[in-house]
Amino acid sequence: MKHNAIGWFDIYVNDMERAAAFFEAVFDKELEDLTDPTDSRVLMKAFPTDMESYGAGGALVKREGAGPVTGGTIVYFGVEDCLSEQAKVSEAGGKVVQPKTSIGEFGFVSICMDTEGNLFGLSSLQ
Repeated sequence: MKHNAIGWFDIYVNDMERAAAFFEAVFDKELEDLTDPTDSRVLMKAFPTDMESYGAGGALVKREGAGPVTGGTIVYFGVEDCLSEQAKVSEAGGKVVQPKTSIGEFGFVSICMDTEGNLFGLSSLQ
């Protein structure tokens, strides 16, 4: 059976409120609480996800004993045009590390850093 390599992603954070506000501001979408009420050691807020559609869902995660690691795996968010979300990163408290750059026939990418020190990418065809 063929399937995409990524089925889910977690972005580790130190401050859930700050991290959620950052991503909600950049993507103009509200994150959904996924926290298990029986386990206070883990807080999760999920990005809007349609499990029937192409792509992977994921969440911000605050877990005791674990935190963000700058320079680790980079998750690329698919967007219409990298410039739109890239423009919101600094306003929301993050940093643009690599502005929109062509990757040839595969479109464009931007590399950004969130308020927690995580690197993440933006990917678009225009």
